[in-house]
Amino acid sequence: MTGESRRPGRIEVICGSMFSGKTEELIRRLKRAKFAKQRVEIFKPTIDTRYSEEEVVSHDQHSIMSTPVDSSSSILLLSADMDVVGIDEAQFMDMGIIEVCNTLANRGVRVIVAGLDMDFKGVPFGPMPGLCAIADDVTKVHAICVKCGNLAYVSHRIVNNDKLVLLGEVGEYEPLCRECYQQVMESETSE
Repeated sequence: MTGESRRPGRIEVICGSMFSGKTEELIRRLKRAKFAKQRVEIFKPTIDTRYSEEEVVSHDQHSIMSTPVDSSSSILLLSADMDVVGIDEAQFMDMGIIEVCNTLANRGVRVIVAGLDMDFKGVPFGPMPGLCAIADDVTKVHAICVKCGNLAYVSHRIVNNDKLVLLGEVGEYEPLCRECYQQVMESETSE
């Protein structure tokens, strides 16, 4: 069979800054797979409880039911007999997620992963660089810079907190383009 009903295993990564539509695109692809009568399972890290403990929810409130997991190895155990596996907020997963995605794809599963490609300091985030490297397809989506309107490059943290993982949304982060981010960083270091 061809088309959306049955394809060989593959890994699709959706990455970008906060507010770029990563989760929205993940939900769209997963809903299409469900519409095509494929067996779909969605996972997210248990740490992500911003909008719901059991749903994957986009910033504009679109949602889909999911299974929260503490470790990537749980995904292999819970996704038997699935055609499509979705994983949201992959940057918060352990490094084992790379091998889990490879294993699933090698079994013929379509794996769709969404996550931040960089942290608030502009550094590649967790397993995302490795997932991009092994992906069959990478879609980089962009938010709009809140300062100038260009395509955003990074999620700038606007609260004073140096923790790598700080769950947040509009009150904690803003999308900035490269130039505006550089200007903000220069002004913060000169203070």
